[in-house]
Amino acid sequence: MPRRTPRPEPEAPGSKSAQTRGRLLDAAATVLARKGFTGSRLVDIAEQAQVRAPAIYYYFPSREDLIEEVMFVGAEAMRTHLADALAALPPGTSPTERIAAAVASHLHHELEISDYSRAIIRNGNQLPEQVGDRAMAEVAGYNEIWRGLVADLAAAGQLRSDLDPAVARMMVLGSLNWAVEWWAPERGPIDELIRTAQSMVLHALRP
Repeated sequence: MPRRTPRPEPEAPGSKSAQTRGRLLDAAATVLARKGFTGSRLVDIAEQAQVRAPAIYYYFPSREDLIEEVMFVGAEAMRTHLADALAALPPGTSPTERIAAAVASHLHHELEISDYSRAIIRNGNQLPEQVGDRAMAEVAGYNEIWRGLVADLAAAGQLRSDLDPAVARMMVLGSLNWAVEWWAPERGPIDELIRTAQSMVLHALRP
């Protein structure tokens, strides 16, 4: 496996250098979400970030290093957003309500909040292993949270007995991820989409 280029020490938060680096990451996330891994060129990212393309090499040794950082940041943000949403629920929230909250968290994040989540959803399976390994570790953590949600539903006797929990979980996440390919604000309020998704997910999982 090719060895990754060592990452530079992070810049001081709020510095001009840190702001430029953040702008490059944001731009790369936008381009990746729109054009995919193979179609994302440094010149497109530089244009989106409003910098000269050669300047990117000051912050990232290669295109792959930049993309790896975007994918890691996106996957980490998705996991953290879900964990925070569940932690904010009142004590004693039922497994059903926790899954409903997880559906809302997932859709809000991928459709409204972050180009990073759209980038990871659309490109996670296209990445070479050496580019995607850190991101995939975060994705595994995200999936583990969902595994716990489905397990809690089963423990409460609210999961259909004819379902394989792992398959059910991946089918739910796959359908939620697919929303990035077709949903747009002109289709209607996102809250309506979320209510529909919650109803369909819970009706599919429960007896």
